[in-house]
Amino acid sequence: MNRSVQNPPLRIGKPRLPILAGLLLTVIGTLAGCQKSTEYPSRPITLVCPWAVGGGTDRVSRQMAVFLESELGTPVNVVNAIGGQGVTGHSRGIRSKPDGYTISMMTLELSMLHWRNLTDLTWEDSAPLMSLNEDPAALFVRSDSPLQTIKELEAEIKSRPGELKASGTAALAAWHLALAGWLISLNQNPTDVIWMPSTGSAPSLQELMTGDLDLVCCSLPEAKSLLVSGDIRCLGVMADERQASVDFKDFPTLNEQGSAWTLTGWRGLGVAKDTPPEIQQRLVAVLRRIVSGEARVNGESFPEFMDHQGFDHTSRPTTEFADFLKRNDEMFGTILNRPEFQAVQSGPVGAIVFPNLAAGMLGLSLITILVGARRRAGVAILRDFSGAVPKGESSPSGHSASSTSRRAILLSGSVVAAVVFYILACDMLGFVATSVAILFVTSKLLGARVLTAAAVAIVASTGIYELFSSLLRVPLPLGLFW
Repeated sequence: MNRSVQNPPLRIGKPRLPILAGLLLTVIGTLAGCQKSTEYPSRPITLVCPWAVGGGTDRVSRQMAVFLESELGTPVNVVNAIGGQGVTGHSRGIRSKPDGYTISMMTLELSMLHWRNLTDLTWEDSAPLMSLNEDPAALFVRSDSPLQTIKELEAEIKSRPGELKASGTAALAAWHLALAGWLISLNQNPTDVIWMPSTGSAPSLQELMTGDLDLVCCSLPEAKSLLVSGDIRCLGVMADERQASVDFKDFPTLNEQGSAWTLTGWRGLGVAKDTPPEIQQRLVAVLRRIVSGEARVNGESFPEFMDHQGFDHTSRPTTEFADFLKRNDEMFGTILNRPEFQAVQSGPVGAIVFPNLAAGMLGLSLITILVGARRRAGVAILRDFSGAVPKGESSPSGHSASSTSRRAILLSGSVVAAVVFYILACDMLGFVATSVAILFVTSKLLGARVLTAAAVAIVASTGIYELFSSLLRVPLPLGLFW
């Protein structure tokens, strides 16, 4: 019986010169020029912003990145890690590798996420560096809205409970709690205004302009451009006193209009908790120069930028910032445990549902592949013993099902092994070395020659690294030995 085999299983032969040369080329390619620098910073830094592009937090983050880049002498890239109502960005920033190369832009939501059981992350998981600003919430309507004052808005809500739609951020995030708290202070139900979750103030204000929303709750600086153009109107600011900024000093507070409710948003920088003290001190020293106005970029200081944008630039040094975070955490614990806020639902789908769903689907797909491969292997065994093919099965001429099944299992398992290897080894070995190893082994499994596999692995891995690091300015892991 002719049993020629296509795609034969891999066999290990005697060591040959090409194999040794390929392995040597792979090692040289991954280690060439690898010298671990003890000076901080020696590579690009990532600043994680937990909210959408265009919003106030994004604008402050990007300007701060410009100053940090100038002072530290290394690229600082802003990454908008949105989703999970702030969980995604705060987790990515604070739970990063504690090496100082990931800085987190922390916001008010950090004080409330764990009280809502969305995460176990708290401010205590971070090493606070310095706060940057504090801006009160405000209520906005379109300029053509019939509502002229807070009192008129109150009357409208009481006459039409559950009909007006508002937004400004995610459900039960800072600006939602600002609006809900104000409603409760009026003896109204916090659901008397329907909150439409969004990824930040910028998309919410756009929806206000299109007429999809009746009002927006966010900070004054976030709405500045539309206020200046006259497209929207500020009904009231949730602060004890009017803002000192020339752009906002004419807008009345809720306190002036008979409401004692206030809520102020804040932004500050932090790093992972176990970041070495010397790196924290280096960052704090740089931040002190920036927030004091000593550092200048293109003739402008950071406080001047904040003034021009209408942002408050109250800053708190490390110890004071940590005490401030502790008080905020305790305050929101009290607020969010009130019965009124317990009734405000954020929705039945949590932030972790979709990652779990994706992981489950991947696992199901792998199980299906492996079961199918084992079934084909069983068919091949029956064929080998009986020389017959069971009903419903076909046998391609000259093709060994058992060989193909073993190869399918090997390739399927290699995909899983590659993912696990990358997760476990990338931080220690770095992106280039890890990718070279994965691509080399994968190419060999697919039948490539040793020298070809080594060359492709080295060129592709270093090329991808240079593309992201130099052109796109997105830092990839360098490893402990680089």
